[in-house]
Amino acid sequence: MTDSSAGRPVTAESLLRAQSLPESDDYSLKPSAARFADGGHFRIEVSGVERVSTLETLLTEAKHHDVFVHRIISFGGGATLLDKAELTDFAALASENGIEVVACPGPRAGWDSGRQLVTSEGVTTGKRIRGIDNIKYLLNDILRIFSVGIRGVLVADEGVLDILNKARQRGDIPIDAFFKVSVYAGHANPASIRLLESLGADSVNPVGDLSRPMLAAIRAATTVPLDIWAITFDSFGGMNRLWEAADIARVAAPVYFKIEPGASEEVMYNGYIDPEYHQNLIRHKVRHAAILTELAATIGSDVLASPARAKATIG
Repeated sequence: MTDSSAGRPVTAESLLRAQSLPESDDYSLKPSAARFADGGHFRIEVSGVERVSTLETLLTEAKHHDVFVHRIISFGGGATLLDKAELTDFAALASENGIEVVACPGPRAGWDSGRQLVTSEGVTTGKRIRGIDNIKYLLNDILRIFSVGIRGVLVADEGVLDILNKARQRGDIPIDAFFKVSVYAGHANPASIRLLESLGADSVNPVGDLSRPMLAAIRAATTVPLDIWAITFDSFGGMNRLWEAADIARVAAPVYFKIEPGASEEVMYNGYIDPEYHQNLIRHKVRHAAILTELAATIGSDVLASPARAKATIG
């Protein structure tokens, strides 16, 4: 096939180049020039901070290990399962300690009558929201989250992301609301992550097993922070990239490194599990965060973590 306007052969490379996308994964591992506003290449993100008691444990453990956790992903079982007083106390404690909160709203796929997602083949369809009623319920839960002062929400559906971004632009929801796209949206290349950025994503969690050349190519086409697993729960592969963290940050900055050891999300974020389970697990996560910070300094003294914040706007 030829490009009729120029008479040149049309190739996959020319199609990508014409749309300002990389023509290959970046095997040169070109360093990223982008940083967080405070100059950091990376920040620490800990998932599974489910209750106030879990957050209190995280703060105690972080002080013990002298590590700052910049962002937490909370209420993996769904913010719906905490009452408003619990959410309010949680938001206040996080804000007092300068920690960003990304809340996981409900309902999600699997909550209602739809069970395709939990079948052996249906799982490949992803965690999209079924029907407009469920979008309405989800939006109500997000409004509930915003009402207690939390500003970050996890989004796994591109349509919902578009709705939220347009609402933010109109001023219908807080202008400082921010949206993290979940790994369950399943994005893994520069074109799709650039699309999420255009829809208003403020950070994106790509699939957890991308190589450094793949991540470098994504960074060449996007500016949105990438949320990259340093340790992954077992059901998602159990990858451990602690030694590689500095080299990842060098080519993909700005990066949130996700610390999430454990069995599976089904086990770890069960809404009725005993609080002590989450507290014990969070101690391991914070310890691994401290180890990552140590190893990053060993491998890449030029790769910097964002400094701790005395206080942050909730979210």
